[in-house]
Amino acid sequence: MKQKVLVTNVMDRLCFFLEEDGKMVEIFCPDETAQNEHPEKTVHAGDIYIGKVKKKIPNIHAVFIEIFPGMECYCSEEEAADGCFTSKSGKKPVCVGDELVVQVKKEASKAKKPSLTTDISLTGRYAVVSRKKQMPGVSSRIPKKEREVLKAWLQETDSSPFGVILRTEAAQLTLEELHQELRKQEKELADLIERAGTRTCFTRLKAGAAGEKAGFAHVRWDTLEEVVTDLPDVYERLRSYLEQTEPKVLDSLRLYTDPQFPLVKLYSLEREMERALSQRVWLKSGGSLIIQPTEALTVIDVNTGRAVSGKNERYLKQNLEAAKEAARQIRLRNLSGIILIDFINLSETEDREILIRTMRELTAADPVKTEVIDITRLELMEITRKKVHPPLYEAVRKKAHTDE
Repeated sequence: MKQKVLVTNVMDRLCFFLEEDGKMVEIFCPDETAQNEHPEKTVHAGDIYIGKVKKKIPNIHAVFIEIFPGMECYCSEEEAADGCFTSKSGKKPVCVGDELVVQVKKEASKAKKPSLTTDISLTGRYAVVSRKKQMPGVSSRIPKKEREVLKAWLQETDSSPFGVILRTEAAQLTLEELHQELRKQEKELADLIERAGTRTCFTRLKAGAAGEKAGFAHVRWDTLEEVVTDLPDVYERLRSYLEQTEPKVLDSLRLYTDPQFPLVKLYSLEREMERALSQRVWLKSGGSLIIQPTEALTVIDVNTGRAVSGKNERYLKQNLEAAKEAARQIRLRNLSGIILIDFINLSETEDREILIRTMRELTAADPVKTEVIDITRLELMEITRKKVHPPLYEAVRKKAHTDE
């Protein structure tokens, strides 16, 4: 699979476009405006703060924690009770006024506040190290044989008080090199937790990737063949970033220099963005997808067009075509939460099983955790996708509102 990342300005904002075999599969537009104008008042996934419990809602087992004046975030009461407290104001597991170390798990979206976790974690190139001890894990993208070796090694050498999950890139290291990287990361986390005990409430202990850096961190550099930008300043910062984090990728970085025909025109990126924001997506067969995000979930409706005329094999053929495009659109638009897909005529049990199996294979390539649940009695396919960043339509709309 040939992968290429294009980095340029589209619709007056910096965007990262990922192509796989010439097909656009991801568009990521980091929130630069808020970060540049009010860096101390923006919340990004990965930020670590000393927060204060402002209120408890017992009937839903929730607490709201302020991480800086005026910014309240949601956390489950059970999660908060298992936190690392820097100051206690009562004997109960969680009390109003308690101060504790928290990390932003999900950024705010629409009417929802940011959500927090007390399982503080640091993500490195080779591993994720977290405060709460758990069974060691290894990326499922590592071949099974290597994965079993790494899992056994982790269990044999596990003397750390922290949880460890090895990322795909861990397979590139020797066990000794991996051991050194893990010790370094564990020390960083231990130092951060220790430092929290001497800091005041609302201190930001560590900033998550934000703005342009969020775009850099979002890219999976190990699988790329080419990285192209036509922005000289971004090229220099990107080069500096890769020298420190991904030196092996430096040779694939290229500055495109044709002012008469910029990347936006060369790759029709404005058109790609418009398509990714459009409600209707046309299929080659003449059918279409209608994609409608709502507050609670996203609905994708499959329309037949002219290709289907009553035979089950034709229904299956177009459903499989629609499934392939739906999986691409979910990733392209960064849709998350509950997703329901209304396919065409799923009355045949065998067809339903084929469709579920196919969709699971398609979503397995998505770097964001995606689970195909089942097909309901109403013949709707249920999918859930983990939320990390706001969907594309929200990111673009937020920029437009800011400009107004």
